[in-house]
Amino acid sequence: MSGLRERKKAQTRQALADAALRLFLDRGYDAVSVKEIAEAADVSVPTLFAHFPDGKESLVFDLDADREQALVAAVRDRAPGTNVLQGLRDSFLATPRPPETDEMRAFMRLIETTPVLASYFRRMWRRHEGTLARAIAEDLGLSPDDIAAKALAHFVLGALEVARSSADPAADLTRVFELLETGWGTSITK
Repeated sequence: MSGLRERKKAQTRQALADAALRLFLDRGYDAVSVKEIAEAADVSVPTLFAHFPDGKESLVFDLDADREQALVAAVRDRAPGTNVLQGLRDSFLATPRPPETDEMRAFMRLIETTPVLASYFRRMWRRHEGTLARAIAEDLGLSPDDIAAKALAHFVLGALEVARSSADPAADLTRVFELLETGWGTSITK
């Protein structure tokens, strides 16, 4: 029974996120109300807020919690014999890259050109960075606010951002991880 309930909740959540994205891409973020999104997904406004309590912005980033959990899992569930950095690299490389479709380009443009979404994205990214830093610190037996764990989380997520827009993201991500593992001094020459 709980399996059915969870599937229905997931379906409703997905219907809301899909309706919101469709409306945002069609009319622009600011031109769409929460009520319109709920109606398009055939649910009530309170149901929308039950699934997305952070409001309209969170509808755009509906996979936020999943991505954050995946970061922690990359540290905790990595293959035996691999260090944290290798586990993160392997996890990132195993995650399929979203296809470069017109809709994906429009989605990215929506985030970049809508100040409230760009701000939400930055806050979400910083939260992910903090969560990853704490997972790294915990795994290595360090203080939760250890500067090395914070820096590693920052650089690892930065590598994702830089590699995302390159012609060969997997190769570039691998190169950045090699730099993180071996150090800049030994990897870059003049």
